[in-house]
Amino acid sequence: MLLTWDAAAVRAAEEPLLRDGAPLMARAATGLAHHVARLLRGAGGDVPGAHAVLLVGGGNNGGDTLHAGALLARRGVRVTALTTVAHPHAEGLAALRTAGGRVLPVPDGDLPAPVRDALDGADVVLDGLLGLGARRGGVRGPGAGLVAPLADLRGRAGAGPLVVAVDLPSGVGVDDGTCAGPVPVADVTVTFGAPQPAHVLPPAAGAVGDLVVVDIGLDLAGPPAVARLEAADVVDLWPVPSASGHKYVRGVVGVVAGSAAYPGAAVLATSGALRAGVGMVRYLGDAPVVAAHPEVVAGPGRVQAWVVGPGVGPDDDVQRSRARDAVARAGSHGEPVVVDAGALDLLPPHVPPHVVLTPHAGELATLLTARGAAVSRADVEASPWEHARRAHEATGATVLLKGPVTVVVGPHGAAYAQADGPPWLATAGAGDVLAGVLGAVLAGRAADVTAAPTLPAALAARAALVHGRAAHAANPGGPVTASAVADAVPATVAALLGGTAR
Repeated sequence: MLLTWDAAAVRAAEEPLLRDGAPLMARAATGLAHHVARLLRGAGGDVPGAHAVLLVGGGNNGGDTLHAGALLARRGVRVTALTTVAHPHAEGLAALRTAGGRVLPVPDGDLPAPVRDALDGADVVLDGLLGLGARRGGVRGPGAGLVAPLADLRGRAGAGPLVVAVDLPSGVGVDDGTCAGPVPVADVTVTFGAPQPAHVLPPAAGAVGDLVVVDIGLDLAGPPAVARLEAADVVDLWPVPSASGHKYVRGVVGVVAGSAAYPGAAVLATSGALRAGVGMVRYLGDAPVVAAHPEVVAGPGRVQAWVVGPGVGPDDDVQRSRARDAVARAGSHGEPVVVDAGALDLLPPHVPPHVVLTPHAGELATLLTARGAAVSRADVEASPWEHARRAHEATGATVLLKGPVTVVVGPHGAAYAQADGPPWLATAGAGDVLAGVLGAVLAGRAADVTAAPTLPAALAARAALVHGRAAHAANPGGPVTASAVADAVPATVAALLGGTAR
């Protein structure tokens, strides 16, 4: 599991070390230089003779970058520092010059020819414009003039330098993952001491590339800010049947989905639930679910968790009434429920956290607007973390916000950001499959879910991980359909569990 800490926690961990004279900058610069050299070797070139260009802002981030540049210069790398502030880190600047590095100030406005030539001839660019202490507002002044030319270089097919972000890609919100204006997109981000939320939260996570954490001796206290689950984290909470188990022990999912206009949504939601390992699926509706899955039981009966809303139209009074009843049972009977798509507008003013909402950005904007906030889809996409938290606070529900990075927010600071699926997963019906997978997991852990308020968020993140990995498995590197993703779920779960069934 990858854990992140916010800027305040990282600074608090640094303070006692700095007070005792610990050489944190030297440790950071040494780790940064080591990984840059490794990247240069991995790119098929020699470290001596390579050209490294440093984009240098102010403060300690600029100091880390300059000191790393000095270490690279001592290894034979040609180093050019493009300084964007009047007074860069003095010791770092002196170290670079002593090691033979070149320094070029960057003015506001058009870039001088030497600066452009340096960028054009770079093998690697270190983005040290802004770091942990940056204020909101993005890259400004002379540094802003370097972002677009760097993006142009990276856009050239088969060309362009490697880009290494120092601590964070410049211009991202450290604690919320927002991007204020253009952000340099890195191949690798080298951070120091601990990852921060921006490394995993969208949209900033899209600029991070591969994340490398350099140990500088920090002792992080308190709970993490946001977690990202990895494959090994599925085993601990996924419901695995025992030898004496039966279908009711394994969990029964009730599905209220589909309509005359969208019958496939019901088929896909039940597919996801069945293939995730639930004991039984009960379907309420008129879609041809039993024809597609003869093991599905049609009609009401005993249920441990619900999936409601996929493909339910606004004019389908019967299905909407069934969905409303299921949501009400979450409060009165403690039955977990996944609320998706056509049922999101049926929520009462407040629900318990074992109600899990699974909107995309447009649906979340509609939900928040209906509750008094003027929010657009673009607003949600610009700050998914903030808006998922607002939805949790407004409803009490656990919120799984779908997107390239899926954000999950629950009570007591429970927070996850999962980036497990390929871009091909943005396809019709994929969310219906995810709703079914999540419903199966909630049904299998129904008793625990109602007793532990943060557990629904943990299970939702695991469902997102399985869903994303199933998309990769369905057709590695190529297009997938929602049906193919559902079909890949059983083998994906088996691979992740590694034979833990007992």
